[in-house]
Amino acid sequence: VQLQASGGGLVQTGGSLRLSCAARGHTRNLYAVGWFRQAPGKEREIVGTITWMRGRTYYADSVKGRFTISRDNAKNTVYLQMNSLKPEDTAVYYCAATDSDNYYSAEMYADWGQGTQVTVSS
Repeated sequence: VQLQASGGGLVQTGGSLRLSCAARGHTRNLYAVGWFRQAPGKEREIVGTITWMRGRTYYADSVKGRFTISRDNAKNTVYLQMNSLKPEDTAVYYCAATDSDNYYSAEMYADWGQGTQVTVSS
């Protein structure tokens, strides 16, 4: 599966952004799409995930209540709606796809998009 993330940008604290992740190719075996982020000097961390068929979501504690993941299967696209953004949300955001039901671990994601920069100014 090929993934393309888009929608990043510069926003002020408290603002909102919506990221998109378009999937192309063989999505039949796709089990989940995850969003991850990596800030400068920090390790990559999971933001949240959504299962492809049932739409079951998981969120990291740091974004719970502020971020929402959704998908449009007809468009093969997953969205990350980010509200109440904070400077600590600044990072490169990646979407990734897995065919595994162990979708909480980044190591299980074989296909990754190119990343999109999100910068939150204080």
